[in-house]
Amino acid sequence: MRPLTIAIDASRTTAAQRTGTENYALQLIRSLLALDAPHRFRLYFRDTPAPDLLPDQPNVERHMIPAPRLWTHLRFAAALWRARPDVTFVPAHTLPLAFPGPAVVTVHDLGYIYFPEAHTGFSRRYLDWTTRYSARRATRIIADSLATARDLSAHYGVSQNRIAVVYPGVDTALARVTDPARLASVRARYKLPEVYLLFVGTLQPRKNVARLVRSFARWRRESGRADVGLVLAGQQGWLFDPRWTEGVEGVHLTGYVDDADVAALYSGALALLFPSLHEGFGFPVLEAMRCETPVITSNTSSLPEVAGEAALLVNPRDEAAIAQAIEQIMTDDPLRTTLIARGAEQVARFSWPRAAEQTLHVLEQAARAGQ
Repeated sequence: MRPLTIAIDASRTTAAQRTGTENYALQLIRSLLALDAPHRFRLYFRDTPAPDLLPDQPNVERHMIPAPRLWTHLRFAAALWRARPDVTFVPAHTLPLAFPGPAVVTVHDLGYIYFPEAHTGFSRRYLDWTTRYSARRATRIIADSLATARDLSAHYGVSQNRIAVVYPGVDTALARVTDPARLASVRARYKLPEVYLLFVGTLQPRKNVARLVRSFARWRRESGRADVGLVLAGQQGWLFDPRWTEGVEGVHLTGYVDDADVAALYSGALALLFPSLHEGFGFPVLEAMRCETPVITSNTSSLPEVAGEAALLVNPRDEAAIAQAIEQIMTDDPLRTTLIARGAEQVARFSWPRAAEQTLHVLEQAARAGQ
């Protein structure tokens, strides 16, 4: 096909403290630009990106359009009306209200439908409204998982023919850290115990933090392992309640973890505990596997797809089951060895270059449909 002009909302790539959606946008855009494609990419930013954030190439244009609020619906939309690209790509759920031409949007999850109590009233209504609109307006929709694709059909009536399941990749820079000095340095920086179990993610109700903490306390009491801590690594999110951890011995909150420390944090953990109530994908599962750390995660939403047979799957609402899984992974050395080996095989199935190739194909399909 003829070379296309592809407009991309790159606003999330410049976040100072990136979480799942921001990392998805950054890694996918980097991989798209690295493809040997004949197309021209127009990247739109709200904040000025660092010089080394994305590659500087002849077929890449950067457009800075600062705005304190309503950036998507006003400034980005106006830029699209002026440029009239062949296709627009937004790597999150919110398309502008009015803009020309075909579009592709990534919908990461519909957790706000399943767990409305895990969101503020405003954010829940905004997520529902914007996702419903974007699902209707988009020419094609990318879903991170089969679970999200099914949810889009069930709740918004989206035909499966309009949805492409494109699994994200995992950062290949992540690898197991074995240097004792580096591991000790990271523990010291975040004031962590030498022996710990790890949770990684934004601390919000959907992540099941309160139940995880109670499960850990139950296991620690029954096992007598007072030397083992639980590290909750992540920022406090929507509706965080300090009572989740109050009075529970051995719980450590790190706040946001610098990217340079993530691999050491995973590598130093005895296991990743990720019994989230609902995930569109679940990056920490694969990140832990990259660092050869065994994983306990949920048997719901997309997590069985992501984990495969390389993790212990539990009912995230069953505290006794979570505590029992912790005991298994702490005492069964052959099981740990098996999970680590399976994790290396599982994580190899997820690749950013592959995700970029599939995404570009979806963009090309959408552009053809709009001709």
